[in-house]
Amino acid sequence: MDVSPPTNRLIGSMPKIGIRPTIDGRLQGVRESLEDQTMNMANNVATFLSKNLRHANGLPVECVIADTTIGGVAEAAACAEKFAREGVGVSLTVTPCWCYGSETMDMDPLIPKAVWGFNGTERPGAVYLAAVLAGYSQKGLPAFSLYSRDVQDSDDTSIPADIQEKLLRFARAGLAVATMRGKSYVSMGGVSMGIAGSIIDPDLFEGYLGMRVEDIDMSEFIRRMQEGIYDPDEFERALEWVKTNCKEGQDVNPPELQRSRERKDEEWAMSVKMALIARDLMVGNLRLTELGFGEEGLGRNGILAGFQGQRQWTDFMPNGDFLEAILNTSFDWNGIRQPYLIATENDALNGICMLFGHLLTGAAQMFSDVRTYWSPDAIERVTGYRPTGMAENGILHLINSGPSALDGTGQQEINGEPAMKPWWEVTSDEAMKCLEATQWCASVTEYFRGGGWSTDYLTRGGMPITMFRINLIQGLGPALQIAEGHTVDLPPEVHDILDERTNPTWPTTWFVPRTTGTGVFTDPYSVMNAWGANHGAFSYGHFGADLITLASMLRIPVYMHNITEEKIFRPSAWNAFGTADREGADFRACANFGPLYRNGVQ
Repeated sequence: MDVSPPTNRLIGSMPKIGIRPTIDGRLQGVRESLEDQTMNMANNVATFLSKNLRHANGLPVECVIADTTIGGVAEAAACAEKFAREGVGVSLTVTPCWCYGSETMDMDPLIPKAVWGFNGTERPGAVYLAAVLAGYSQKGLPAFSLYSRDVQDSDDTSIPADIQEKLLRFARAGLAVATMRGKSYVSMGGVSMGIAGSIIDPDLFEGYLGMRVEDIDMSEFIRRMQEGIYDPDEFERALEWVKTNCKEGQDVNPPELQRSRERKDEEWAMSVKMALIARDLMVGNLRLTELGFGEEGLGRNGILAGFQGQRQWTDFMPNGDFLEAILNTSFDWNGIRQPYLIATENDALNGICMLFGHLLTGAAQMFSDVRTYWSPDAIERVTGYRPTGMAENGILHLINSGPSALDGTGQQEINGEPAMKPWWEVTSDEAMKCLEATQWCASVTEYFRGGGWSTDYLTRGGMPITMFRINLIQGLGPALQIAEGHTVDLPPEVHDILDERTNPTWPTTWFVPRTTGTGVFTDPYSVMNAWGANHGAFSYGHFGADLITLASMLRIPVYMHNITEEKIFRPSAWNAFGTADREGADFRACANFGPLYRNGVQ
């Protein structure tokens, strides 16, 4: 399976990180003595970030450095003009010395910003850091503080480990903010089965994310299938690939309700067409233009989409499970490529989380029901087995009739352990193992009268994962909850008994959140009981700290998390809203500053 080269499939260039080397503007001795040190600091940071970061599409991250050091307002303005011309979306100011705070600061209200003040005693870079952060707070421009724990010598050009961690956390989150801006959420259909997350709120996307909502009636799928508005050559190639690589599993329908072989083959063909159409609706397809469908060939600049499916569509047409599963996966008939992000049941709130996770990690994202808490007593009562180890206090069953990415099988590996890799690191062998670990079962007709396929696999245990969810609260707005933990294995016979009680044709992940013994993280039951909706997104790794930083940039408060205090990185202004109760301070700060894009898409 070939690996597709990284590419930007959306309209607009990739955001860059702007480095602003500020300096003491006093000439005739002071400024001249600091020019080399200041510019070297900027160059070192740019090299570090460029070497350690990629965009979610796999392209390298570029840094832009101001043409000169910035000693006053004229040079700050020249830097701002260059950043606008170069497409800078994230601003980082660095300095080893005192500078004039309000004269050298970055005044763009929409660009995430941070300041690294060198902690050295020869020159007061840390004093400037404190002074300019006070200016940012006073002017309502929250900025992140980068202040090393240890004093460095003036000729030390290294970047301390604590600064490296915060630089990367800030840059990942800032790039996510800048990447979302101006893109679209493509709402394919409307509200699914009364699920509140699929009641699309344009104000949420416009005010908090800088995105727009594009509404597509589901009849557009029928029109494109009937009128042949898809690439016929790719369809034939994709269908052949599916026949070769997507093995069918059990048909659990009663014999009298099982579809014929001819009907199932028709459902496969329609499912493949639906996948092509959903992708083309998001990002367009030059081939459609060549075929005479110029309008359809443009797409909607969709960085994220949702598919309503149930019930109006699935009561008479094949479900969207295949299109959701294969597009969310990091490979298909075109090889290994960046996942397309599709929210099941058009749950845009879960979709936003999938977008956050992908932009921060570059990996595929999972969409699940947070369906059941199984206590140790209940597991023992039903199966005769009492869980031990991580699962000794119970487990959460993550499962959904809408599928998750095939990467979620856990068949990819990092250092011999199950993983979900950034898509550009996935190998052909790993992709084939994911396919081999997946079965496609004929959908249960009592759920899906129109037929279709259900994705069936079991996630391997031992993966660190982060589960998270945005909920929309009247009078409050969006709020984020986060639970880091691990996937676990159960004995096969125990899994089968528990799985059969729900639906054995859907993908299952057994999850144990990391608990603290207090509050909503007292035990796995407490996490389940405090979860704000029926859905949750999750992906590989513990990146909850990055999510907290990202949420603060967008002014989305976090009301539930199990991230240790030392990893939490928010703008310095948040301290003014309370230091004893960090969660409450986050709510107050977000309410005070308001959504990043108060007036919608910029």
